[in-house]
Amino acid sequence: MAYILETGRRTPLISDVPAGEADMPARTGVPLVSRSPGAHAYRASRGPGMQALIWLLPFLVMAALVGADLSAGPSIGFLPLLSLGPALAAVSRSPAQTALIGLLAVVLCVLLAGYDGLQGSPREIIDLVTICGVTAVGVIASVGRLRRERELADVRAVAEVAQRVLLHPLPRAAGQVQMAVRYISASASARIGGDLYAVVMAAGNVRLIVGDVQGKGLTAVQTAATVLGAFREAAYDAADLALIAARIELSLERQAAGEKFVTAILAQLPVGGSEVEILSCGHPPPLLLRGGAVRFIDPPEAGLPLGLRHLATGSREPRIVSLEPGDRMLFYTDGVSEARDKSGEFYPLDGCGALLDGQDLGTGLDRLRDDVTRYVGHALRDDAAMLLISSGPPSPRVAGSQLPEILAAGKAPAASQGPR
Repeated sequence: MAYILETGRRTPLISDVPAGEADMPARTGVPLVSRSPGAHAYRASRGPGMQALIWLLPFLVMAALVGADLSAGPSIGFLPLLSLGPALAAVSRSPAQTALIGLLAVVLCVLLAGYDGLQGSPREIIDLVTICGVTAVGVIASVGRLRRERELADVRAVAEVAQRVLLHPLPRAAGQVQMAVRYISASASARIGGDLYAVVMAAGNVRLIVGDVQGKGLTAVQTAATVLGAFREAAYDAADLALIAARIELSLERQAAGEKFVTAILAQLPVGGSEVEILSCGHPPPLLLRGGAVRFIDPPEAGLPLGLRHLATGSREPRIVSLEPGDRMLFYTDGVSEARDKSGEFYPLDGCGALLDGQDLGTGLDRLRDDVTRYVGHALRDDAAMLLISSGPPSPRVAGSQLPEILAAGKAPAASQGPR
């Protein structure tokens, strides 16, 4: 549950989303956890055409062998090749189905042996033993495959639940600030990623963090949990973003997850949405979108990732960018900016203005997600988080040449400046 800090007490901002609510993915951007059996999860990863082909393949192969044997006669020994039927069935079918297809192969072998005049011969016996042996091995392989599928489905379910626990649902709006988030889980394996995001309201300000933990796996999740916990605790009472970053780094120093660092963007803006203060900690810069024009918001100086403050030579300097009604700002992780096509070219993120402009925030992120996937040509191999905020109702379109003037107004606040 998210909270508003008001007159020294926390009051609920939004309620937890009820389990099973149909629009949960649209509201949170976090995929629902599938509770289907492992075999169903395995089949769901393939297209309908591929599923049909795999289903028919054992029968097609055995039909082709029957036709070849009828044409060539006993001079060419096609009968042992009928064992390909149960062997192929073991790839996608249950043990019982594999055994039935093996039985069909045995029946076909007996019939063809009779047709070829080989009934009762040593050759027929050898062919039948071959088919039965391959069928037995196929049944055993099918049992092992189903067990592994169920284990993988369980691991993926646990990974998604862990992400759901870490990445809380976000409100759709806070004052005049609208927001939407999408999280794309890597499909290559069941590894849990270290991408993170959170939004907290405190004293009339919206404070947020978007980050990416070095590495993957359970240690990355532990680090992400440390960062999110420290942020959610510090965001309510810290005087500024630099202090929030310092408290996160202090928490990172105390954790026992090994040498880990986190690239992150911290930002805050009043609920009126007049300006946004951005503190970069070695993270890809956010994008400002105004009337279709897109510009990266680079920090005053390159900041070190969280967890590496012992290497810093000075304090972190935030940047303030003025916002107008209708402006949008995209925060993201490198799963988006470093997505590559088949030739190795990075996704042109600075060309996403048309995808995000003039759309509902969630719809715009859906279009961006789909465009990144099309550009890559396959499911992303790295987790990706996208958080889009808007400063209020849309304003008239502004020419792209005016955008540098908007950014020129940005300035670094004094270190002692508190939340506005």
